Order: sequence, then structure tokens, then C-alpha cells
Amino acid sequence: MSEETLTNLIPFIVVAIIVLIIISMSVKIVTEYERGVIFRLGRLIGAKGPGLFLIIPFVDRMVKVDLRVVTMDVPQQEVITRDNVTVRVNAVVYFRVVDAEAAVVKVLDHIRATSQISQTTLRNVLGQGELDELLTQREKLNQRLQQIIDQHTDPWGVKVSVVEIKEVELADTMKRSMAAQAEAERTRRAKIIHAEGELQASEKLAQAGSVMAREPITLQLRYLQTLTEIATERNSTLIFPLPIDLISMFLKKSEGDSK
Repeated sequence: MSEETLTNLIPFIVVAIIVLIIISMSVKIVTEYERGVIFRLGRLIGAKGPGLFLIIPFVDRMVKVDLRVVTMDVPQQEVITRDNVTVRVNAVVYFRVVDAEAAVVKVLDHIRATSQISQTTLRNVLGQGELDELLTQREKLNQRLQQIIDQHTDPWGVKVSVVEIKEVELADTMKRSMAAQAEAERTRRAKIIHAEGELQASEKLAQAGSVMAREPITLQLRYLQTLTEIATERNSTLIFPLPIDLISMFLKKSEGDSK
């Protein structure tokens, strides 16, 4: 190939390279879990995808948005509850983009914005409740956090599905106080249960005494039963208690015979 022929081919080669570059810039591929938000000369055209499509180079600009669920850890926040107890709380937030256009146009960085609103909401909501509510009603607080955060992120095209409080860290002094309180509560319950048992036992004994007072024969039957229980034991010495009623019966009989 002569130099003249090569010189004539150079423009065609340059044009072919430029065409290939333009084609590569025009062809866009968006995966199933993404959407491509198209801007034409700065004006929003719309979201496209998934699949393959063409854009106009140097005129159109595409921004990809991931639609998958994002798991975001909320950094540990220091919260002062309504009963003036300082705790450290962290959480986890699950969210995803449901409107790709709003996530690009209405907020600069939807992930960072969601993180910031989650932190402030966590402090505000938990600061309005007491410590006992934070420890015992966590599910209720999770739902409230989810509703408030989702309400703030909805204009950005972000849907918050779950908010979970992960860990509540208390000061050592507060832990000792709560342990002492729990121990005192267990002691109180034990005393109440014991007192209720004594009350029920006394009521049953009173009923038994009333029955024995009305029917003296029941006392004799109880006496015989007690003797049977004593006899089953291997004792070298047996003491037989004699009821006064039984002795009085023999005394009455002997007085009648003497007369």
C-alpha cells in the first residue's frame, strides 16, 4: 500500500473511530434493578429501563438510580429521655427508591438525606418518651419512627419500609439502679404471693374448724388418721395424744355406771 493510499484512508479511519465513539456513547444498558433518568439539555425527559436504549451524545445525560433495598445503620445517638435519663441508641433503616425521577431531581443525595433525617428523628422521638417505654415498647417506637421518616422521605421518592432500634446503652449507675429496682420488685411479689398463700390456708383451716365444731365425729376420724400415719413410721417410742372429747365420753360413761 502506497503512502498516497494510506494518506487517503486516514480521514476514513478517523471518521470511523469518531462514529464508534458516538455509538458507544449513544448506547446505554440499564439492568433490571436500575433506572436511567434522562436529561436533555438540562431538562428532565424521564426514566428509562431496564434494557438497552439510545441517547443523543453531548445532548442527553443519564443518571442511574439503584432501586434495590438499602440497609443503612444509623450511628449511635445520645438521647435524653423525658425522665432525664441519658442513653445511647443506634438503629437500622431499610429503604428503597420507588420514584427514580424524584430521587434525582428533588434531593442531591437521597441516601445521605435519609441518613440525616433518620438520626434527627431518632433523637426527637425517643426524647419524648420515658426510659421504661424505650425498654418495654420498642415495637411501638419502631413503627412510629418508620412512619415519621417515611413521611419526610416520600417527596424524594424514597420508601422507608422498616426501622429497628438495635441497641440501648445505659450508664453503669443506671444499670445498677435498675437491677436493684428489679430485685426489690421480685421481693415484693414473693411477699405478696406468700401472704396470699397464708390467707388461703387460714381460710381453709377456718372452714375445717367450723366443720369439726359442727360434727365432733370428724375430729375422731382425724385422730385415727393421725395415728395411722404415726404407725407407718419406724419409731421406737409412740406418743398417743388423747382428745379431751374422747376422755370426756369415758368419764360420762363411768359416772353413769356409778349411779
